[in-house]
Order: sequence, then structure tokens, then C-alpha cells
Amino acid sequence: MKVISNKHNLQILHEDNHLIVVNKRVGDIVQGDKTGDKPLSEVVKEYIKDKYNKPGEVFLGVVHRLDRPTTGIVVFARTSKALTRMNELFSSRETQKTYWAVVKNRPSKSEDTLIHYIKRNEKNNTSKAHTKEVPDSKKASLEYKIIKELDNYFGLEIQLHTGRHHQIRAQLSAIGSPIKGDLKYGFDRSNPDGGIHLHARKLVFVHPVSKEEIIITAPTPDEVIWKAI
Repeated sequence: MKVISNKHNLQILHEDNHLIVVNKRVGDIVQGDKTGDKPLSEVVKEYIKDKYNKPGEVFLGVVHRLDRPTTGIVVFARTSKALTRMNELFSSRETQKTYWAVVKNRPSKSEDTLIHYIKRNEKNNTSKAHTKEVPDSKKASLEYKIIKELDNYFGLEIQLHTGRHHQIRAQLSAIGSPIKGDLKYGFDRSNPDGGIHLHARKLVFVHPVSKEEIIITAPTPDEVIWKAI
């Protein structure tokens, strides 16, 4: 199900009594932070309040986050039961997450599994991918394959095995293929919209209440390179 709520500027990919899944745009923050900008969680709460004429405070749980410059699937829980169970699914890695990324430099292999040790730097909000374990690092693993070759760019499909801070951005940068627009991780120029070409494309999980398999796919942004991918 894909519903556009123009009033709230939301693209809803799935909605039921327990979950609501939206396609995040560049620049949206999932949860409130020190910028004071209105987070996506508040926009979704307003949408639910309006749609269902709910009095008082709307419950909405943030299951996971996406970096501000990225796009794609974000899951929210509409009940505390769903939030607890979805948190368990994500932390025990019982979800299948597929991302798409656009890079300028072709990876040395058409497909590969990357294993690094990610160390986060809280001061500048970045992570560095090391080839060997270093103090305070966490193991990070993903698989990628090239799915599209353009004149100047390469489209990658990524299966995420772990969920480390800035993991895909740091790991692709470590193999010399930073994501288009990602100045923080070594790309040479920013994108006009301030975003990066990283998109949470697909999510597969078992519904926390109905127990049916849910498969969600998020359309890519309406932009020339994404269209070519």
C-alpha cells in the first residue's frame, strides 16, 4: 500500500493497527535532536491524530532510525506491544534489510562481503571502518553487488547483516567507493539537496502481532540518477 498524504507530506508504505511505515525524504530527522527541527515522528503522530480523530496524545514508538541525508523505509509502532516486539526483531537481526547506494568509484569486485570493525567518534558524529579489531570497535558485516553501471556511477544493492552507526557509509568509504554526495565519508562534492545517494529500499519481517510476513519496498527519490538505477 502506498498512500500519499499531501497535507502531512508523507508517503505511507504500510499502515495497520500496530505499525505505520513511511518513505523518508532527504533531510527528515526520524526523532527530535538538538537542531530543534520537527521530526518525522511528530508528523506521523499528527497524521494519525487527524485521520482517526484521536483525542489526546497519540502513541508512536520509534523502532529504528535512518541518517538525516538518507531516504527510504522507516518503521514506527502504533502500540507499545508492537514496539517491544519490533525492537526485539531489529536487535536480534530477524529482519532482512536491503539498501541501494550510488557510488562513483567502482568497487574492485562486482560482489563481495565486507567485514570491518567500526569505531564511532562521538565528537564529530562519524564512524571509521577498520580492517582489524581496535579498542571500542564493533564488528560490521554487509554484502553488496553491482546492480547497475551508468556512465559515471555504479548502483549497488546492499544486504545489511549488522546495524552499526553509519555502517554502510563507513564501509563503502573504506573500500574507496564513498556514496555520492557523502562529504563526511570522502565524496568530493555534495548533492544539491544536501542528501546522499543511500536509500533503504526493502524490508522483510514477521508482523509482531499477526505473524504474517511483511515485505515493504520503498520507491527511490524522484531524481535523475535514481531513475536511471
